[in-house]
Order: sequence, then structure tokens, then C-alpha cells
Amino acid sequence: MKENLQAARKLLQLVQTGDGSSLAELAEKAGMSQSTAWRKIQELEAEGVIRKRVALLDPAKLDLKLCIVAHVTLEDHHEEAIEAFATVVRDRPEIMECYALSGTFDYMLKIRARDVEAYEAFMTRHLMRNPHVRNVVSSFVLRELKSTTELPI
Repeated sequence: MKENLQAARKLLQLVQTGDGSSLAELAEKAGMSQSTAWRKIQELEAEGVIRKRVALLDPAKLDLKLCIVAHVTLEDHHEEAIEAFATVVRDRPEIMECYALSGTFDYMLKIRARDVEAYEAFMTRHLMRNPHVRNVVSSFVLRELKSTTELPI
């Protein structure tokens, strides 16, 4: 059983690197047969361990060089306010990530935009128009030191 868990963990490590390995290569690297690897991947998808298979795109090559980290404070924490804010987050493609926080701010957003003007337009038309948003503190990312989707398993 422990061998099976180790093999599944190795398979997950390999899959999340996104190196383009074929199923046969993944199976060999994980130390299992191709059919076992395929069944294990299907099982992990069904269990929700593998949520989605995606391609990672280069934002700079798609004219989305500006990365912003925005800390948001809401006026109140009533269910209506939280849901209205969540709707904006879900509906706006500029918002790449959103985290509810403890501490000084209520939320942290990672936002991608073409340039400062595009970000300002997004802020004024969408984020600040939400009546439940009290304050937004924005920081522009100067340099990305690390960005990964790989979990440390």
C-alpha cells in the first residue's frame, strides 16, 4: 500500500511539472506500467486531486506585463457585501487570484493588466464601483522572483 502511495505521489510530481512527457514516459519515471499510470491519473481526476489540466501562458507575450497585488478592505462583512465582492472577483478576468485574509486587509488580489491605464480603468469601472469596497491598496510588481503552480509534495 505504501509503495502505491509513493508511486501516486511521484506521478503527481511529474504531472504537475508540465514538461510534456507522454503517458509512457510518465509511467516509466513513476515506476509503474502505462495502464496503471493512466488508471491512477483518471482516479486522481475523479477524486478532485487533479482539478484541471491547463497550459501556462506567458503574460508578457500576451501584452499583460503589468502584475498588481491589491489589498482590499470591505465596508462591512455582511453576507450581501461578501457575495457582491465575490461576484466581481469571479466575473473579472483581470483578477487571477483572490485570497480572504486575516489581519489588516480582507482580501488580496493578483491582477494582470496591459499597463497602468488599463489597471486604472479596471479599478474605477469595476472594483471601486462596488459599494461594499472601502479601500484598495495597490502594489505594482517590479520583478517576479518565483512563480510556480507546483505543490511541494
